[in-house]
Amino acid sequence: MSTAAILMMIVAVLIVGGGLVASIIYLLRHPVDDVPDGDAEGKVPPGSSPSEQ
Repeated sequence: MSTAAILMMIVAVLIVGGGLVASIIYLLRHPVDDVPDGDAEGKVPPGSSPSEQ
């Protein structure tokens, strides 16, 4: 492999790895809230859940 190819491979790995690290940091600082289907009391409207059919 040429020097240019090795440098481009290193740059690509750093870009992908940096994106992964940035995504992990973002998700740790802004967690995704799991909101179940239904209203405030947790009741699911009739016909909206396949398990009720």
